[in-house]
Amino acid sequence: MMGLRGSAPAFWMRPPGVLSALLTPVAWCVGRVAVKRLGKTGWKAPVPVICCGNLTVGGTGKTTVVLDLVQRLQRRGQNVHVLTRGFGGALRGPLQVDIKRHGIADVGDEALLLAAVAPCWIGADRGASAQAAVGAGATCLVMDDGLQNPSLEKSFSFIIVDGYNGFGNMRVIPAGPLRVPVREGLAEGNAMIMIGHDSHNISKIAGDIPVLQAHLENGTAIQTLEGKRVVAFAGIGRPGKFFQTLREAGVDPVHCVAFPDHHPYSLKDCQHLCDMAMKSGAVLATTPKDAVRWPIQAQMVVHGIPVALRWDDDAAMETLLDRILSVGQQESRANV
Repeated sequence: MMGLRGSAPAFWMRPPGVLSALLTPVAWCVGRVAVKRLGKTGWKAPVPVICCGNLTVGGTGKTTVVLDLVQRLQRRGQNVHVLTRGFGGALRGPLQVDIKRHGIADVGDEALLLAAVAPCWIGADRGASAQAAVGAGATCLVMDDGLQNPSLEKSFSFIIVDGYNGFGNMRVIPAGPLRVPVREGLAEGNAMIMIGHDSHNISKIAGDIPVLQAHLENGTAIQTLEGKRVVAFAGIGRPGKFFQTLREAGVDPVHCVAFPDHHPYSLKDCQHLCDMAMKSGAVLATTPKDAVRWPIQAQMVVHGIPVALRWDDDAAMETLLDRILSVGQQESRANV
């Protein structure tokens, strides 16, 4: 579909116009199919299942949220396993990712990042992946995406929203960026996580579900770039977000190069970026997702700059996790 993994059409982010109107009949059909799919029943796991999803195509920060939740749950003693689709990889799953054996071509970039911090399973059928994870000893499951995937019943679902883009023109693909109509999509969530300033007042349409506010911030790795000239590049849902976080951290890139989401870097791409950096007397900086897609044959060092979440109310997230795990434990005892 249009714009799913490349650059989103510009008209998706503008008030509905001629193009979105022409595509509305197709969007209506897509929306109806998506809503019907939501009504299907999936496998009910005997452990808590926490989903981090969104209503739009493109990047909203789901993986960053997943990494944050995994660390919180691990501190509570949970054996957390992560479920993801494995986009960009040839292997279909259900399969547990082995970072010593699998590469980008096998399982994709997100799966490798997640597998570095917790057991991670790939597979389009989240129910099948969940059964495998539970069989391997998982006491809690966290889904990276899959809000609209009906193959697994969720205990709690977070809707992740990028505050800068919101829901775009509020139209379903291909007329807009929505995967499902807003009303039906919001009904699938138990809480909303707003990343960045809410530029479109999305919080007002969240209804009764709580809205947690978070902001992206660079970790200590950014300090390695202080006083250096930088060529920044990124192939994520919104590359401009990464470039802006660098500037906010005091790094002013001499060049910013954007690639499509999940772009597979070729040696030609690497040579072009390395030449650009050498001519500018600069170093290369990118996101962790992009760094793992950088060919090992490329000689120039690439600085992968991770980002983390800073919560306006950290205690609110901990309270939600208390509730989720408490309910999960009660259901587990009831099923014994």
